[in-house]
Amino acid sequence: MRVPAANGYSHAQATTGQERAITGNRQTDWAFADAYVAEDDALRWARDRAREAGLRSVSPGAGAALRLLAATVDAKAVAEIGTGTGVSGIHLLNGMRPDGVLTTVDTEPEHQQSARQAFRAAGFASNRARFIPGRALDVLPRLADAGYDLVFCDGDRQEFPDYLAESLRLLRPGGLVVFEGVFAHGRTVDSGPQPAEVLRLRELLRTVRESPDLLPSLLPVGDGLLCAVRR
Repeated sequence: MRVPAANGYSHAQATTGQERAITGNRQTDWAFADAYVAEDDALRWARDRAREAGLRSVSPGAGAALRLLAATVDAKAVAEIGTGTGVSGIHLLNGMRPDGVLTTVDTEPEHQQSARQAFRAAGFASNRARFIPGRALDVLPRLADAGYDLVFCDGDRQEFPDYLAESLRLLRPGGLVVFEGVFAHGRTVDSGPQPAEVLRLRELLRTVRESPDLLPSLLPVGDGLLCAVRR
């Protein structure tokens, strides 16, 4: 027999209300965490350019996580897939060593030009970044084996599993690979039919979790950061 709650609601109603409160609290917590680290004028300028170009960029919370990860591995060499207008690049450079170099790849040279301006506005010397225009899967094979401390992937999500294979070659032991946007705005865990992009994200998540060469974690910041250390 189900006992009514003291306030007159059934146990099921009380539990549902509690779940709603928890969900609301979590959403508030996530919003607070995502805005915890303030962004400067250069980052806001880069965000504005991304918005005008119709590009997605990492959230402030995801950017802060990238900065932290770059600092944690004392990154001197970082490869970035998807320059955009420089939002993620500024965060990465802020976490890297003062003599570190960011190698950033994008198919759109005009976006990279905006990123150059953003990096200058953020106070980084021109030799801190190497811009390579082109498709990532054409460019990455030309980069040095075991030459990178961190690889950040924010390009074509359908190519993420292919980026992983290249990243394992590029990373030194103890280096980090990071993928942005793996939640796909909730679609990755949605049980309904999904487009090819989401199916590829699920493939990536399984591969990273099951790889003996990687130590993974999934961070609930921005639209999801999948991180893994190369053993």
